[in-house]
Amino acid sequence: MTPRAEFEKHVAEALASIPRRFRDAMQNIAIVVEDEPSAGLLEEMEIEPPDTLLGLYQGIPLTERRWDYGNALPDRVLIFQGPHERDAEDEEDLVIAIGETLIHEIGHYFGMSEEQIEEIEEKYWRSNGR
Repeated sequence: MTPRAEFEKHVAEALASIPRRFRDAMQNIAIVVEDEPSAGLLEEMEIEPPDTLLGLYQGIPLTERRWDYGNALPDRVLIFQGPHERDAEDEEDLVIAIGETLIHEIGHYFGMSEEQIEEIEEKYWRSNGR
């Protein structure tokens, strides 16, 4: 497994590739790298091997927050290092995959549907030569 600091550098690179207007709109959200999704989390998400989880948004989407929302712990986007590294062909593929996961999970933060997120992901992939 890549040293955590190096993987986190890849996460920072991928985050920097997300359009500024989205990054600027992200408030009170933490991007957290973990080694693997826990067995309990996979069970809760109804994911069975060989499938796994690359990332997860935990929080209340912006579109579901009420007027009195505040003084809350940060929402979290979890990025799982192990599954990303096992799936990546090389370092460039790893950074692109992390970017795809970030876009997907940040889309949930903004309250986007799966369909809206998939449309954005397709544009991202096309712009990155995939």
